[in-house]
Amino acid sequence: SAIPEIKSTHSLVAKHVTKEKWDKLSGIVTKTSGFTLAKAIACAVEFDNQHCGIYAGDFDSYRDFADVFDPIIQEYHGISADAKHTSDMDSTKITGNVNPNAPVHSTRIRVGRSIDGFGLSPGITKEQRLGVEKLFSSACKKFPADLAGDYYPLTGMDEKVRQQLVDDHFLFMSGDPNLKVAGMERDWPEGRGIFHNKEKSFLVWVNEEDQTRIISMQKGGDVREVFSRLARGIEAVRQSVKSASGKDFMLHEKYGYIHSCPTNLGTGMRASVHVDLPGWTKEGLDKLQARCEELALQPRGTRGESGGQTGITYDISNKHRLGYSEVQLVQTMSDGVNKLYEEDLELQKKQSEAEAATA
Repeated sequence: SAIPEIKSTHSLVAKHVTKEKWDKLSGIVTKTSGFTLAKAIACAVEFDNQHCGIYAGDFDSYRDFADVFDPIIQEYHGISADAKHTSDMDSTKITGNVNPNAPVHSTRIRVGRSIDGFGLSPGITKEQRLGVEKLFSSACKKFPADLAGDYYPLTGMDEKVRQQLVDDHFLFMSGDPNLKVAGMERDWPEGRGIFHNKEKSFLVWVNEEDQTRIISMQKGGDVREVFSRLARGIEAVRQSVKSASGKDFMLHEKYGYIHSCPTNLGTGMRASVHVDLPGWTKEGLDKLQARCEELALQPRGTRGESGGQTGITYDISNKHRLGYSEVQLVQTMSDGVNKLYEEDLELQKKQSEAEAATA
């Protein structure tokens, strides 16, 4: 078939899906979930705003369409062609913690994990999706006490439960145009659901953008505790699934833990805090962004804890996913937040002195 017109002309897909590669790969249909290159690049074809523009429909996609995926992954993550990925979830290796004086509202760390033998969200078949849900919903009954809780399927969800999950900001919704075009909302809401423990500090999203999104979070800035709980949570999911099915998480020696979006490969980890930075806010967002870039961090505005934009609260997270271990990324985030806080105090001091001088 003819190569489709790629509307996202500046995307990595536009750069790396050449006519030659299209002719070679476009006829391939993956074994696990019948995925094709056309399905993989649907977002880059449909929209004009994609940076990456490609998704994998199963583990096979990364192998079968490697001529396209490999250069995209290398360029996006800045890794060499022969790089290997090493995982490390040992929370005892984290040194120090976020300064207890820093105005941190909350800390949240999430990863994605995919179970071998099932498709990834863009390509997963209906049977496979239900299979993942069934495996997880029985696995979560075996979690240790502090992680124990309930699984709430989206299908047939009680209105009171739904409202509570919305109030807690735990519920994921349908309607994201990207996820739709990528094929991730087929058979919605079947096979999807949310698990959380009683303390609401450990969550798992089932069959959203990834088969599982595992999340650890709490108020305040105790990054070590959040990371330690996450590590135990991931292991609890892994062991329960493995004992029930004999299957493990998808792991690639070069690309680490397999996710549907290549930007999440490696650790799939986003470790973030919501922190008030009034000094940096006055300096300007562009200055904060440039500083975060130097510290390998990513700042985002927040809607504030109560949903109203406070104007000074930022979501600060690690920028990298692949090529660094989980311990390294959490350490980078923790150290970086401390640095931003120190600098924020200096900026506030300078700003008030400058104001006093002009008063």
